[in-house]
Amino acid sequence: MEALARPPLADLPEFYHGYVAEAMGVDLFDALRAAQRNLHGTLATVTTELAEHRYAPGKWSIKEVVQHVIDAERIFAYRALRFARKDGTALPGFDENAYTPASHADRRALKNLLDELDLVRASTLALFRSLPSEALDRSGTANNNRITVRAIGWTIAGHSDHHARILAERYLNIPRP
Repeated sequence: MEALARPPLADLPEFYHGYVAEAMGVDLFDALRAAQRNLHGTLATVTTELAEHRYAPGKWSIKEVVQHVIDAERIFAYRALRFARKDGTALPGFDENAYTPASHADRRALKNLLDELDLVRASTLALFRSLPSEALDRSGTANNNRITVRAIGWTIAGHSDHHARILAERYLNIPRP
């Protein structure tokens, strides 16, 4: 399988540029696997009590952040599938702040959430492995913004890395390079 290099920034909305920059590696598959290891590594020492920690009032708990990464990845992968299959229907955005309380993530064990994350990531990897090369540069509109399939993959990896960094810095006081 050919390496799936980072997309040109013109292929994605500006508000995703930081996510793509934060993704590790030069190949999408390596970036997705590295992001998975990064999030697991960041949360490796989190106790049951700490998993519901919020670094400030009104902020998500650690478990809610993990659930957000799962939810966002599912939505991004769905968008990638639609655009890869030449579906020209404009897709809506989603309100992550409405999803969070509805998820009841704090009722779940952190291990259960991480297991689900691994299953979703495996599905994302399988989706991108299955796509023919010409599908990667197809684009569509989501939340009133054009984005390519390749850019969505890199956004998934970088979004996960972004939240691993936030968890490390703001929730766990782990310095990051």
